[in-house]
Amino acid sequence: MRTCCLLLFIALFAGCKPGRKVNTSFYYWKTVYKQNALENAYLKKTNVHKIYVRITDVDLSMDGINPVPVSPIIFRDKMADSLQIVPVVFIVNDVLRNLSKQKIDDLADKLLHFVYAKIHQAGKANYGELQIDCDWTTQTRENYFYLLLQLKQRLYHKTISATLRLHQLKNQRGSGIPPVNKVLLMCYNMGNLRKYGIQNSIIDVSELKKYLGDNLTNYPIPIDIGLPLFSWAVTFKNKKYIGIDKRINFDILNTRNQFEYKGDGLYSAKTDLPTYGLKKADIVRWENAPLIDIQTINKYIARYLKADSVNVVYFNLDEAVIKKYTYDELQNTSNLLR
Repeated sequence: MRTCCLLLFIALFAGCKPGRKVNTSFYYWKTVYKQNALENAYLKKTNVHKIYVRITDVDLSMDGINPVPVSPIIFRDKMADSLQIVPVVFIVNDVLRNLSKQKIDDLADKLLHFVYAKIHQAGKANYGELQIDCDWTTQTRENYFYLLLQLKQRLYHKTISATLRLHQLKNQRGSGIPPVNKVLLMCYNMGNLRKYGIQNSIIDVSELKKYLGDNLTNYPIPIDIGLPLFSWAVTFKNKKYIGIDKRINFDILNTRNQFEYKGDGLYSAKTDLPTYGLKKADIVRWENAPLIDIQTINKYIARYLKADSVNVVYFNLDEAVIKKYTYDELQNTSNLLR
């Protein structure tokens, strides 16, 4: 009898093994940082202690010669003492195409000086992680990886991370493994945005599964997970892509005197709409990130992650975006990665 009880106890104990630790964060991708009561409430309720803040884009100067900062963030308010800041710098791929090693060294120095100035503007004395965001290609890989190495040497006491697109995860031989401490896998923007018709280029579960699986398990450095909360309006004229119009939201599309719903996320302009640069019969495709799809992705990813802990970063912290979700919905969605 004692033996049976002991075996039952061992079985129950094994079944209670704690799950993977999940840390929730947000991206902050606006050009002006201001304290916002609703955003702060979401951070508190979802136990967020770290924000990934886009500091600046880096593009080529007008003459196409030198890398320059573009649309850097301005801190109107200081960040709360309870929040850690992770500065994020987005580098346009073409910047790296023809840079000499000397110019890359110079870029690394200037980038770090720029980041430190913005960190202090945010009211922070320092930071523990720097993230570089770049959709590098085989043509720019050597220069990009060299830049990452230079940053790593200069910040040897800090964590250097890089964003990773799905195609870079799948094509590890061609894309290479960035020389960083960890990567953040962007589980969004996975479809052909410019293709006309019925689709969701932000998130597509079946498309995502083509890239993950063993590619996720076998990736040689730690992986954080980036997930979408955003939505956008993609516009078309004569079935040709026009662009993304940030002025058009879901409520505007459902204003019956301006648009007619055609089904499957497609809307047709009922008349000329010069405010949005649209003519009668132009098409708008509304794309978003349904919570059920994000949850399905997290359940799938959890099967292939090998780490005991994972950071999930939602894109992005903006009142208009996050108010569509309750605190519990976001927290429970993150917990599916356990």
